[in-house]
Amino acid sequence: MISLLFAVGLVVATFVGFNIGGSNTGVAFGPAVGSDAVSKLTAGVLMTAFALLGGWTVGREVVDTLGSGLIVGDPFTPAASVGVLFFIGGALFVSNVFGVPASTSMTAVGAIVGLGVASGGLRVPVVLEIVSWWIVAPVVGFWVSALVGRYAYERLARRLAVASSEGPLFTLARPDRSTADGLLGGLPVPRPALGPGTTPREAAGTLLVVAIACFMAFSAGASNVANAVAPLVGSGALSMNAGILLAGGAIGLGALTIARRTLDTMGNDITELPLAAALVVATVSASLVTVLSALGVPASFVVIATMSIVGLGWGRASRQSALPGRTPAEIGVPVGGGDAPAAVEGGVVDREVHDVGREHGPEPVAGVEREVAGDTAAGPAIDDLYRPRTTARVLVLQNLVPAIATVGAYLLFRFVPL
Repeated sequence: MISLLFAVGLVVATFVGFNIGGSNTGVAFGPAVGSDAVSKLTAGVLMTAFALLGGWTVGREVVDTLGSGLIVGDPFTPAASVGVLFFIGGALFVSNVFGVPASTSMTAVGAIVGLGVASGGLRVPVVLEIVSWWIVAPVVGFWVSALVGRYAYERLARRLAVASSEGPLFTLARPDRSTADGLLGGLPVPRPALGPGTTPREAAGTLLVVAIACFMAFSAGASNVANAVAPLVGSGALSMNAGILLAGGAIGLGALTIARRTLDTMGNDITELPLAAALVVATVSASLVTVLSALGVPASFVVIATMSIVGLGWGRASRQSALPGRTPAEIGVPVGGGDAPAAVEGGVVDREVHDVGREHGPEPVAGVEREVAGDTAAGPAIDDLYRPRTTARVLVLQNLVPAIATVGAYLLFRFVPL
C-alpha cells in the first residue's frame, strides 16, 4: 500500500509541477513575450533552466519551511501528502484551463492550511504573517507601477525607445580566412554579431528584458519547487535532490506546453506591453519577490506581477484621460505618430499636425479627429492600456483557486480518515 501511495504521490507531484510551469511562465516571461523580445518556445526553455537553478540553490530552504513550518508535528503521512498535492494540482489546473496564472504559493499554503485546520495543529500566527504580506505586497506593486505609468513612463519610454528590426537579433559571422581575424589555432571560429538591421540599442534593451525575466524565473523556481514536492520530502518519501529534480522537470514540461495561454494573458490581454512597460513590470515584481524571499515569506509571485501589470496600465490610462485639450507637442507625442500618449477628450483624439515628412505617408489634414478604438497614429487607446473586464476575471480566479484548494483539503482531511 505504501509503494502504491508513493507512486501516486510521484504522479500527483509531477502534475502539480506541470501546472506550476504553465502558470508561472506567463508571469515571468509574459512581458518579454508581449514585447516580442522572445518567442514562446524560447520563454519555455529559459523558464525550465532558471526555475531548476532557483530550486536547486535557494529552494531547499522553502521546501523545509513548507514541510514543517505551518503545522505542528509531522503531518505529512503518505496519504496526507497525496491529498495535499491533489488539491494543489487540481486548483492550478483549473486556473490554467481558463488561461489565468494562479498563485502557486497561495494555493499550496491554502491546501496545507486546510490540513492544519482539520487536524487542529495549524500555527495560526505564522499563517497570519504570511497572509498579511500577501495583501501588502500586491498593493505596493500596483501603486509603484501606477505611479511610474502616470508620471514617469513616457519619459522612460522615450529613453528606452527601440525600433524592432526584422530578422534575428544576433547571427554568427563567418571569419575571414584571408586574415587571422576569427581564426583559433588556424581554424575558423564563427563569432556572434548583430543581425541585419539590429542596432546596439535594440540588442541591449532586448537582453535586459530577457535577463530580468530569467531572474523572475529563478525566483519562481526558488519559491515554487517546494509547492510540488514539499509534502513528499517532508514525509521522507523522497530525498531533497530527487524532489527538486522531479519538480524542475515537471515545471519545464508545463512551461513548454500549457504555458502558451498564460503567456497570452499576461503579455497581451490585460495591457499592451512595449519594451519599457515590460522592464517596469519585471523590475517591480522581481524586486518585491526578492525582498519577500529574503524575509522568509513564500511570495505570492503571480499576484504581485499581475497587479504590477494592472497598475502600469491603469496609470498610463489615467494619464491619458487627465490630459484634455492639449496638443501632441505639449504631451510629448512625436509629430506624425508614434507609440506615445495622445490628448484625449470626449472619446476622440485632437491632433494638429504640421510638416509631416514624406516618410510618414500622405500629409494629414490639420484638426482631424480620430476615434480612440484600438491603436491610432497618436498611440495606443485607453482600452489597450488597461482592460477592466479581463483584469476582473484574472483577479477573481486568482483568489478563487487558493480558496478551492483550502476548502477542498479541509473537507477531505476533516471527514475522510487519512
